[in-house]
This record gives sequence, C-alpha cells and structure tokens, in this order.
Amino acid sequence: MAGNGQAAIEDLIARTNTKVGPESEVVWAVDMTSGSAALLLMLLLRTGQRVLSVPGRLVNRMAGAFAGEGKTDAKDAHTIAETARLRTDLSEVTVPDRIVGDLQVLTARREDLMADWVRGVNRIRELLGSIFPGLEQAFDYSTRSALILLTGFQTPAGLRATGGTGVSEYLREHRAWAPGIPAMAQTAVTVAGEQSLALPGQAVTAPLIARLAQQLLDLDREIKDLDKQLGARFAEHPHAEIITSVDGFGPILGAELLADTGGDLATAFGTPDRLAAYAGLAPVPRDSGRVRANLHRPQRYHRGLRRVFYLAALFATRSSSTTRHSRSGWAAPILAVSAVRRSRGRSDTSSDGSTASRHSPAWLALHAALAQHALQRVGMRRAIPQDGKHCGRQGASQFTTSHHMPTPCRMLARTHPILV
Repeated sequence: MAGNGQAAIEDLIARTNTKVGPESEVVWAVDMTSGSAALLLMLLLRTGQRVLSVPGRLVNRMAGAFAGEGKTDAKDAHTIAETARLRTDLSEVTVPDRIVGDLQVLTARREDLMADWVRGVNRIRELLGSIFPGLEQAFDYSTRSALILLTGFQTPAGLRATGGTGVSEYLREHRAWAPGIPAMAQTAVTVAGEQSLALPGQAVTAPLIARLAQQLLDLDREIKDLDKQLGARFAEHPHAEIITSVDGFGPILGAELLADTGGDLATAFGTPDRLAAYAGLAPVPRDSGRVRANLHRPQRYHRGLRRVFYLAALFATRSSSTTRHSRSGWAAPILAVSAVRRSRGRSDTSSDGSTASRHSPAWLALHAALAQHALQRVGMRRAIPQDGKHCGRQGASQFTTSHHMPTPCRMLARTHPILV
C-alpha cells in the first residue's frame, strides 16, 4: 500500500509506468477529486497521466455487481477500476483553473459559515424563548440590530430597569440601524412590561444568549468580508460578466455555479441538455410496454447545482416588475421565463469592447437550465420535455399545475424556443 506523501506517490507512478511499458496507456481512476486527493491528482496530471473521475455514489451502486458483501479498500479499488474499464462516459479530470479552484475553497467556506449562522440563530431563539418568549417573538434575530440588543439585554427585568431611553442609547452606541432604534427600544420595553415572572434557568441562560449574540455578530462580519473576497475573485473570471447578466445571478451564485461545474461549461457539458440533466432539471422517462411519455423528476443529480438554479430562478421571478403586477393563470410561468429571456436578447459588451456570443454552449446551457427551473419554481410539477411532444390531452395531464394550465408545451414553445 502506497503512502500519502509526494515521494511515495511519485514512486508508485514510476513503477506503474515501468510495469506497463511505453506501448500501453495507463488510465487512472479516482473516486475523490478534492480534499485529500489534491496532491495525488496534481502529481498524476503533472506527469501527463490520464485520470477519470468515478463518483462515490456510482462506486456504491457498482459494488453490488461483484461477488461478496464485504467492503474493503482492495474491493473498492477493484470496483473503481472495473467501472472505469466498463463505462465510457466518465468525466476526465483536468488541471483545475486557478480562479475556479479559489472559488471552490471560498464557496465551501461560505457554506460552512452559513450553516453555523442558521444553527446559531435557531439556537438563540430557542434559548430566548425559554426565558423571555415575548422578546423572542418581537424581532428577527437574523438582523444585526436585534443581535446587538441581545448582547446587552436578555431578561424582562433588565429592560424594565434600563427603560426606553437607556435601551436607545445602548443601541446607538453599538451602531445599530439608526432609523429603527426608537421603535425597537419601545417594543422591547413594552414586551418586558408584559412579563413579570422570572422563569427557571434565567440566570444561566441569559449570559449564554449574550455570548451567542456576540458570536453571531462576529460571524456576520466574517461572512460579509468573505462575500467581498468571493465577489472580487469571481469578477476576475472571463465568464463573470456573462453570468451576472442573467436575471437572478449575482457574484455569489455565479461563483457557486463556476465552483460546481469546474468553470468551463462548454467543455464539461457541451449541450444545455447535459447541464440540465446534471443539475436535475431535465425529466427522466419511466416507460414500459405501452406506457409512453411517463416522465418523472430525477433522483440522481448535483444537489448544489440545482440549489444554484433554484435560487437564481427565485430571484429572477422576484426581480421581474411585471411578475409582481400579474396574478392570473399562465402569467407567472410565462413571465418567469421572460425574465430570463429578456437578458438573452441583449448583447454583452466587455470592458475591452468585445461582444460575448449569446449562442455559445455555455450561454445556452445557462438559459435553458435556468428557464426550465423557473417554470418548476412557479408551479410546474414536472419539467417540460425537451422535444416539445406529448402536448394536448395527454400532455396536459402529464404536466398539470396548481392553476390547471392546458397544453404547457405549446405555451413554452412561444415563450422560450430554446427548450423546445
């Protein structure tokens, strides 16, 4: 068994090439492409080796095709090797772009920080609700001003003793949002006057709330600093201007898109259909015998990439001014697609005066996947078939919505011809 150090890996590569000989090609297969496998991959790619990526989920499923129920490193290696030999559609690992590599590190860190933020807010609401329910219900503790209030006041007695003027001065001194200080101070003192009973555990819980509130304030600052760094690094990518021109995409979602796809959509996917399938936006058939056009949502797809398109579609529908003024029937899905389609009609001119092509594979992939998921977001229970077939009575029953919309395939053909 080879070690994990550079010398041991280089020796393994040299011994393998010597054993095979110059006449044959060596193909390496790995089930990890990040983290602890970074050194191995860089050494393989630097020496010109061909490396295939075998996802861990695929390895788990392929293990059932071989004899035995045991799981060992040797059996996993055999499964990975046989999968690479049998499958011809596996992705080849390439030298990562430095910008994309940095974005992958930064977006992973931001995901961890956001998980800590959500967990901290939920925890602080639980603790505060156990000793001061009125104050817990009064404010949104994902805002900075509410957290500043908790760093100084956690109990009804403390708020009553300080009074509205004292609370206002404390908030102003710690740089809470100035226009909201009077109303916040008045509300806090009011709810404090409604509770005269000190609940059990208050003496222990109150200091915990104060410390947790301060930790969340520090975490909020760290997230904002990270967002600035992430946005600046994303802006250096050559596709940044094109991506952010799509309705719903900003620097953060754009960075996550590049991190999840490797940065080069045209090379990695080639067609919009492949990107839509990878993100879980394309329907999958379950046909048998006379059953045709039995399309369902996919079960195996990239969860992170689907989340990116979900949020982008959500922001695109919210940012559309016409969507907010319409409430009838087909208006929401049509306008959701139109919000994406409008940006496709404009030409992107970069700082050097060049115009980006609106018909490149990467561009079409972005719009196809985003437009399709925009339809799903606003009410479509299943995605639209790519060929535009199965409309009419059968198509209407296959792709019904909450508004009982008829023949959605024809409507989609008029609003977004890329998909059909």
